[in-house]
Amino acid sequence: MTDQVRDPAAAAAGTAAASGPPESAADGAAPQARDETAELRAQLAQSDERYRRAVADYDNLRKRMARDVHREREDERARVAARWLPVLDNLELALQHATADPASIMSGLEAVRQQALAVLADLGYPLRDDLNEPFDPSRHDAVAALPATDAAPGTILQVVRPGYGTDERPLRPAAVVVAKGS
Repeated sequence: MTDQVRDPAAAAAGTAAASGPPESAADGAAPQARDETAELRAQLAQSDERYRRAVADYDNLRKRMARDVHREREDERARVAARWLPVLDNLELALQHATADPASIMSGLEAVRQQALAVLADLGYPLRDDLNEPFDPSRHDAVAALPATDAAPGTILQVVRPGYGTDERPLRPAAVVVAKGS
């Protein structure tokens, strides 16, 4: 009897454990499988979040690039149009001083001027007609102010150098003489 269990309480506990439901390998694996499933779901959620952020970043990059390309195109158009301005100014001077020359020269110069104005207008920078308009410092540069009895103060009396462009996209303000009050 010496080989038998000496402690009756331990023997009873051993008997109860042996008579209870047997612990199978599946029962031990179930908590481990649940832990692995939870871990995989967390990894999937992280991957999904990274994917969504990458898609959003790509969309933002695409939009920013489209804005940059549009802005660069507009800036290039302005540079091209600005190159034409001295040509127009010189043509204006030639027209002013060519009145004694034959009519053919005048008609040729006028045709070139009209062609140049059409190019600027096609680029989005038409000639502005500011004569007798109210002075607007965002569209005009005042080069002189003269008293005028037949015009309201602030009215443009003379355009010294014409302006080009639109209110939204001005190319050059007009240099003007403005009526001043008495």
